[in-house]
Amino acid sequence: MKSIVHVVAHIEALPGHEETVRQVLETYLVPTRLEKGCLRYDLFLDDSDPKKFTFIEEWDSKADLELHSQSAHIAAGRVALDGKKAPNWVQLLTQIG
Repeated sequence: MKSIVHVVAHIEALPGHEETVRQVLETYLVPTRLEKGCLRYDLFLDDSDPKKFTFIEEWDSKADLELHSQSAHIAAGRVALDGKKAPNWVQLLTQIG
């Protein structure tokens, strides 16, 4: 049985860059959801801190996730976000229950 790859990616905008970071992250949604192996790709805003964003993702395989990380829209976003956010914190999770 193939297990789904679960990802939680946390992004924190630097002060004053919240709207720019949000706009860039929102550009990831449509193209990513069309990528091979993408089962879920949802963006959330922390209710208690508007600088903090979280992606909840599910992928068919680690290979599909790796291709996603190399996609053109993610590469463009990395350039657009340079100097506007803290380092990402990404978790790859295995469901145990």
